[in-house]
Amino acid sequence: AGEVDALVPERVWQEAGRALMQAAPQAFFQCLRDCGALERLFPELDALFGVPQTAKYHPEIDSGVHVLMVLEQAAKKEADLAVRYACLCHDFGKALTPGFVLPGHRGHERSGLPLVKAVNERLRVPNDCAELALFVTEFHLVMHTALELQPKTLLKLFDRIDVWRKPQRFEQFLLACECDARGRAGFEDRDYPQLEYLRGALRAAVAIQAREVVADGFEGKAVSKELGKRRLAALKRYKEGAVVR
Repeated sequence: AGEVDALVPERVWQEAGRALMQAAPQAFFQCLRDCGALERLFPELDALFGVPQTAKYHPEIDSGVHVLMVLEQAAKKEADLAVRYACLCHDFGKALTPGFVLPGHRGHERSGLPLVKAVNERLRVPNDCAELALFVTEFHLVMHTALELQPKTLLKLFDRIDVWRKPQRFEQFLLACECDARGRAGFEDRDYPQLEYLRGALRAAVAIQAREVVADGFEGKAVSKELGKRRLAALKRYKEGAVVR
């Protein structure tokens, strides 16, 4: 009846945030879709329904159904609001995949970033939620391929997410990616070794402290450069040890 069009952004976010923290957040968004309101309030999410994915990796096929399954996993994990919001947004880019490419979605992470930013701005999403949603959107496939990543790529990921100053945000990132991996038909209870692998890699990297570099006589910008070199070496040792095990 057009009533939702009159809602101010703050009200939409307030209700969405409240719904995301419920035991079955997916039910809220399914209800919005059933009554035609999802298209008006969250067109980026609504556009995912009916978009196919490769059955080998996504037996549920439908991209919109997948997002609802990911939200269900986040609720089961009792994730916080930022994680649940990131789960909601992470695959927006799949709606932009050209038809001739389907059911593959190469590059959907980057193509989804402008859409997530648009929702963040439109609903005036709190900074912690907005930032995590962008990180998860951009890097969730990096997380899924963690076991194959080169140490240099791992270090870049750590730098980009700023794990050195915000380790809690990295944990949120890991949890959102785990929910993404488990939010697929038949994958709910499968092992996800990437989680502990990345946690171990982070422990190896953060064990190298700047004070040790300073104590060895480095000064100014040379400290940061040497710190990066030592952390990269630590990640190489970690990867070699992980492969041996």
